[in-house]
Amino acid sequence: MRPTDRPVLAIILSLVALTLFDAMGLIIKHLSDSYSAAELTAWRNLFGLVPATIALWSSQAWRSGGRRLQLRQWKLALLRGAVVTFAQLCFYMSLGLMTFAAASTITYASALFTTALAIPILGERVGWVRWSAVSIGFVGVIMVVKPSGDGFSVYALLPLSAAAFYALSSVTARLFDDNAPSPLVNLYSTITAAIGAALIAHFWGGFQPIATTADLAWIFLMGGFGGTAVLFLVVSYRMTEQSNLAPFSYFGIPLAFVLGWLFFDEAPWATLFPGAILIAAGGLLIVWRERAQVKRTYNS
Repeated sequence: MRPTDRPVLAIILSLVALTLFDAMGLIIKHLSDSYSAAELTAWRNLFGLVPATIALWSSQAWRSGGRRLQLRQWKLALLRGAVVTFAQLCFYMSLGLMTFAAASTITYASALFTTALAIPILGERVGWVRWSAVSIGFVGVIMVVKPSGDGFSVYALLPLSAAAFYALSSVTARLFDDNAPSPLVNLYSTITAAIGAALIAHFWGGFQPIATTADLAWIFLMGGFGGTAVLFLVVSYRMTEQSNLAPFSYFGIPLAFVLGWLFFDEAPWATLFPGAILIAAGGLLIVWRERAQVKRTYNS
């Protein structure tokens, strides 16, 4: 642990971020009957530019670097923004078509996709422990999706696709130069996602007029919650090692179940369990293995 680490505060901020992400998801599901997923994606990123800009302005690394807005790897940043666009689009569509808890839980397979994608993209070597974790997690995904059962819905492929795209955005984030400020990379991604989603919405059928002042307020809160959640995650990642935060990310699975039950009267026990437990177990096993490797590196 570094002397400047503040793991307790970092964990609290990450849990607040997860709660904000779920609150954003609740709003998206609420608005899905009136607005398309592409519209909501565009609005989320447009209003999310406010906290993204605040995160950049408060970044000490960016300030000490001369407050430059240029990125050497700007093409990679734009590509990552496009990937985020499709991740959000798939997830937001799933929220309008599935139960809140089921859509949210399936996206937690992103940790499994991240492990698999790290091999061709980052050249990482993955041992049998992490492959076992991936296998356990995907068994859980299959149990939730039920590809050969009567309860199968093709809509379940949407959050699974979102998980793959989110994993790709996470892996490509590791390709940036070490001196590239994370908030600047996030700002590039947010701007690209906003433009990309706006173009998709335009060709999808255009933007619907915002019907009421209440809808405008919900849309503003949706973007604010999502952008603030990203801001809190960026801050928490700077306070401690990511491996210290990863185990707490699965707090979102029971939280999504409770919120879906409270706000939409959903209780998909038969759909989620025990598959959700296996998804979390696979992800936590990956976290444990990565932390063990880090400890061995420090001690060697």
